[in-house]
Amino acid sequence: MKNIKGTLVRRMQGLVRAAERFPVSVAGFAAALLVVYVIIADDMNPPLILQKMVFTIVVGAIIGIAIQFAVERFDRLSGRRVAAYIAGLLLTLGYFLILLPASEISDAVVIRSLATIFALICVALWVPSAGGRADFNRIALSYFKTFATSWLYAAVLSAGFAAVIATVDILLFDVSDEAYAYSMATVWILFAPVYFLSLLPCYDHRQNALENGSGSGLSGGADKSDYPRFLEILVSYIAVPLVAVYTAVLTAYLGKILVTQVWPSGQLGPMVLLYSAAGLLIFVLASLLDNGFAKAYIRVFPKVLIPAVVLQLISVGIRLEAYGVTESRYYVALFGAFSLAAGLMLSFSPVSKNGRVALLAAVFALGSILPPVDAFTVSRNSQIGRLEGLLVAEGMLDNGELKAKAEASELTKAETTSIVNYLQNSGGLAYVAWLPEDFKAHEDFARTFGFERTFKPAGGQRYAVVSLDPGVALEVEGFDQLLTFDVTRYEKEMEPLSQRVELSGETYEVKVVRTSPADAVATLGIPGGGEALTIDLNDAVSGIVPEMGAVKEMMLPEAMTVAVENDRVRMSVVFRGIHLYEMDQGEIASDYSFYVLVGDK
Repeated sequence: MKNIKGTLVRRMQGLVRAAERFPVSVAGFAAALLVVYVIIADDMNPPLILQKMVFTIVVGAIIGIAIQFAVERFDRLSGRRVAAYIAGLLLTLGYFLILLPASEISDAVVIRSLATIFALICVALWVPSAGGRADFNRIALSYFKTFATSWLYAAVLSAGFAAVIATVDILLFDVSDEAYAYSMATVWILFAPVYFLSLLPCYDHRQNALENGSGSGLSGGADKSDYPRFLEILVSYIAVPLVAVYTAVLTAYLGKILVTQVWPSGQLGPMVLLYSAAGLLIFVLASLLDNGFAKAYIRVFPKVLIPAVVLQLISVGIRLEAYGVTESRYYVALFGAFSLAAGLMLSFSPVSKNGRVALLAAVFALGSILPPVDAFTVSRNSQIGRLEGLLVAEGMLDNGELKAKAEASELTKAETTSIVNYLQNSGGLAYVAWLPEDFKAHEDFARTFGFERTFKPAGGQRYAVVSLDPGVALEVEGFDQLLTFDVTRYEKEMEPLSQRVELSGETYEVKVVRTSPADAVATLGIPGGGEALTIDLNDAVSGIVPEMGAVKEMMLPEAMTVAVENDRVRMSVVFRGIHLYEMDQGEIASDYSFYVLVGDK
């Protein structure tokens, strides 16, 4: 019992020391937690300003960690800790002011924030070893161990909280589902990072001199940086052989490419990216080991990494030439360039200089978010250039003036659709000078370019899509009942869908029957054996659906309506969505979703 109590006391003291050592960061994580509490209480539908605050606070907390390590490492900053933290707060404020005009938390905001955080973590990893005062590899090991420990503690604590809440909910009284969200937020936003910080060694050589009677070394470094036996086995006898096997597979694939002269179509990039990232991490961890497997890995890995990355860069270059730059291709190419530089650096440097790789990673990450070479500017300019090249070649763009052309080639239609969609999703349409100022892809595409949006076949299957504008009210005057039906292509022999309605005291039956994979029939049965009203859905959509491969969205109700009537009743079908699919053998299949309106006369 005393041991448990002592352990808890030491852990609490460690958390307190972490707050004293990293006051801005701990305060930042606590503030982020409070904001997340507000978001949870608001049913997870937070206003935009709260989302921006969370991003800003997290970035500020990471800045605080990097500043504390810089204060501990550099003598000139040791007496200016307050000034350094004020500078960090100003940087955080600057980040918030950059974020403030954003109309949404877009992919660009998320990627820029993650790249900034990654760069700051790399700097925080490198700073203690700057100038060779501490061993970068041992610092990286301490980071790895403390991260694994804090993650494990947080995972166990999360499972424990969830079990307790579930037990109370089942056995005692109802517990709100928000209790889970509050507990998980507390563990992962506050406890996990603060506990991680509490386990990190102190890199202040001045404090170490006072505590240890020497002018160098890490506070607690002797025991916190020792290499665990299980980790040595994991790295030397499991991870290193796995990387060797993966290397053999990549080498065989390279040989296949050289023989067949067929280059990969994009699948190689993520594989080499994973190989490089895992290999570099294992390289740093293996640098502290003295066994044969580790030494061989240190000697060979940087050399074999270089040709694998060159192969990947050639593959990426082929795709960039064909399809231009997008954010994902930019980062794949950027990581390839980083891996190539890291491989060359590690091939000709001792392991004591491994810290340069972390600094290099920070430089690449920051470069990817700073205009004019950032991922978003480069990608936007590349895709606008591709679009203009296509339209000029098609004769649709001349001296900055766009001319609609209904007879454009299928390639131009599909590529134009793809690029315009990309630019709209990334906010790049505003930079296309020759488009109308208020251009909206979903509404104005056909009018601007002269053809409907057209998509390339997915997996060999062509399709056409038409959908109703949900923002326009339906005209229901003259009708008494509105019914909803959905018919899918998988229901080739479905049971008839049927709904009964009352009109002028008589009971009518609306029935929908699937007659083939492409067709269905809607029928309004007349009481007393009168002639039924019938609408063949396949015939009805023949004048609505564009050619296969095209998409028409936000259609007005009158363009999506087919009506029939007799001297007693009337029936209209208003399509909400029409999806036609051309199957492998050329057979057409369909999905229909529609309203049926019926009324007497």
